[in-house]
Amino acid sequence: MLYQFLDNNVDELVDRCAAKVAQRPHRRATELQLRNGIPMFLSQLIKTLKAEQENGAGAGLVISGASGGGDAAASSEMGVSAVAHGNALLSLGYTVDQVVHDYGDLCQAITDLAVERDAPFSVDEFRTLNRCLDNAIADAVTEFTFQRDATIALVQSADVNEKLGFLMHELRNSLSVAMLAVAAMEAGTLPIKGATGAILKRSHTAMQRLIAESLDEVRASGAGKGAAEIFSLAQFIEEASGAAQLDATERGIDFRVAPVDATLAIQGNRDLLLAALANLLNNAFKFTRAGSRVTLAANDGGERVYIEVRDQCGGLGIGDAEKMFSPFSQRGDDKTGLGLGLSIARQSIAADNGRLTVENLPNVGCIFRIDLPRLAL
Repeated sequence: MLYQFLDNNVDELVDRCAAKVAQRPHRRATELQLRNGIPMFLSQLIKTLKAEQENGAGAGLVISGASGGGDAAASSEMGVSAVAHGNALLSLGYTVDQVVHDYGDLCQAITDLAVERDAPFSVDEFRTLNRCLDNAIADAVTEFTFQRDATIALVQSADVNEKLGFLMHELRNSLSVAMLAVAAMEAGTLPIKGATGAILKRSHTAMQRLIAESLDEVRASGAGKGAAEIFSLAQFIEEASGAAQLDATERGIDFRVAPVDATLAIQGNRDLLLAALANLLNNAFKFTRAGSRVTLAANDGGERVYIEVRDQCGGLGIGDAEKMFSPFSQRGDDKTGLGLGLSIARQSIAADNGRLTVENLPNVGCIFRIDLPRLAL
């Protein structure tokens, strides 16, 4: 009887399967994991064959399911175990073909051992073996595919959320500057063609650009990204500080801007770098107490230029220095934002061969430092 042959040679069959699996490339399973899924299937196969031998062809269906699979087969004892096996293989990073190979290894091991031991089996027993293998493979692959697709969907959803968060964050920043500019013009009856009016216009232009780039990205992946250009560092700092001054005044912050060497230049996506610096300034104003100071400076560092935003936030807590650059990470009691500003800033700066770091000044504040390649006009 096939079930007796299998029962007497369980260890030999498991060893042969484990040896085949271990020889296959890119398998990261431990010895224990190699011996879990297949032995369970082998035990259920033996139970199925024994039940059918003793009580007729229908007796084994409860254990292994009917031919052709389906919901009934998946809910059988063997189906439940196969589902768990497929899920376990996904967690180990396996592919669909490796899931199928696990069961194919057992079939080959049984066939080889039967030939070596000259153990004859009936046609019905081989039909049962094939049915069990077919159902187990189908259930394992179905679960594997379902869980894999679910994982991919979650990753894609997170990516969409981060992109949407970037858009909303940048739009809100530009809208806030525009609203501050309008409030300043109304309070001081300032002309639309003056410096504050220019800030308002730049804010509208920034919002228009963000919307246009988002539409371009929807139409064609990768479209809409601004080309790198060489531009004056002094003019760049002047433009950033003009909009920032409105925010600083609104919050009661003493905002100082150090003079910048007019011969220095940087290269990159000007709009994204400007948005990154605006995020750093906004973050500094947000966490610096009213009446305190925020300083913006740009210095020549030889082959690099360093743009520094120094605040008086009181310093960082233990472990906050790197954690604060993670998406959706927020610090302090102010939760009005999305926690994306610093993450967006670091990505934008890195895209132009730059680095964004933070230096903690305990009990005083922070220095956020943008490090970019130095060019000359």
